[in-house]
Amino acid sequence: ESVAVDALGFRVLRDIGPGEAVFIDEHGNFHSQQCALDASLNPCIFEYVYLARPDSLIDGASVYETRLNMGEKLAEKIRRQYRSLEVDVVIPIPDSSRPSALQLAAGLGVPYREGFVKNRYIGRTFIMPGQAVRKRSVRQKLNPISMEFAGKNVLLVDDSIVRGTTSREIVQMARESGARKVFFASAAPPVRFPNVYGIDMPTRAELIAAHRSEEEVAGELGADALIYQDLDALKDAVRRANPKLKTFETSCFDGHYITGDITSDYLRDIEIRRDARRDSGDDAESAQLDLNLAA
Repeated sequence: ESVAVDALGFRVLRDIGPGEAVFIDEHGNFHSQQCALDASLNPCIFEYVYLARPDSLIDGASVYETRLNMGEKLAEKIRRQYRSLEVDVVIPIPDSSRPSALQLAAGLGVPYREGFVKNRYIGRTFIMPGQAVRKRSVRQKLNPISMEFAGKNVLLVDDSIVRGTTSREIVQMARESGARKVFFASAAPPVRFPNVYGIDMPTRAELIAAHRSEEEVAGELGADALIYQDLDALKDAVRRANPKLKTFETSCFDGHYITGDITSDYLRDIEIRRDARRDSGDDAESAQLDLNLAA
C-alpha cells in the first residue's frame, strides 16, 4: 500500500512488479532483478474491497476510487433487478464500506446517513475465534443512532459478508432501533471459499454463503432483501481505476486458486489444523490483535 510510504514522508516511485526483487545495500544503493519467469500480475481483489486503506494506491489503482465504483455498480444492479425496493436511507457499516455506500446512495437518489458510531478500540470481528466472542464484540464495536432508523426502510451497506455474525447482529440492531424494513447490500460477491494466500479467513464450513443461496443467506441474516455485488462488476469497478489491471486473485469468491496447487485435501487439512488450534485455545491470543488495516 502506498500509504505506508506516504506516512513516512517518502515518495512513491513505482510498484514492484510480479516476480521482481529489489535489493538495497547498506549505502542506500539499490537494483532490481526479475526472479520469476513468466510472472503475471494478479492482485488480490479483496485488498480493494476490505483490507486496504482508502487513501492507498495499489498497483496504480486508488482504493477509494475502486470503492466508489463498487457503490455505483451496486446502484446499477438495484435499479435493474430490485426496482420494487422502497429505500428511505442508505447507511454504511463503518468504516470500509463508506465510499461504496456514499456512491450507492447518490446512484439511487436517496439520502446517505451515518447510523452507527464505531468504538475504535475493538478489533476486527471476522478474525476473532468463537461465535459468542464475535457476537458480543459487534455490540461493543458499533452503537446505532436510533433517529436514523426509526420508521424507515433502511439499506445497510457493508464491504462483504464473511461468517455473517456481524451482519446478523447489525440487522437486529437496526430493527431494535425502529427500522420498518432492513435491506442489506454487500459491495463484494458472496464469500464462498477460504483465502489461502495470507488472509486469516475462516474455513469454508464457517462461511455463511458457502452452501447457501442468496435468499437463504438473507433469511439467516434476518434481512428483508439481500443484494450481492456481481463478480464481473467488482472486477470492472477495480479496472476502471486502472485499466491496465486485467486479471485478479478472486479465490474467495469463485474458488479459483491461481497457483493451481490448492486441492480439497489441502483445504481440509487447513480446516483440521484450525479446529485443533481453536480447541486447544491457541486462537485466544490472536483474538486480541487488532490488525486495523482498513480503518
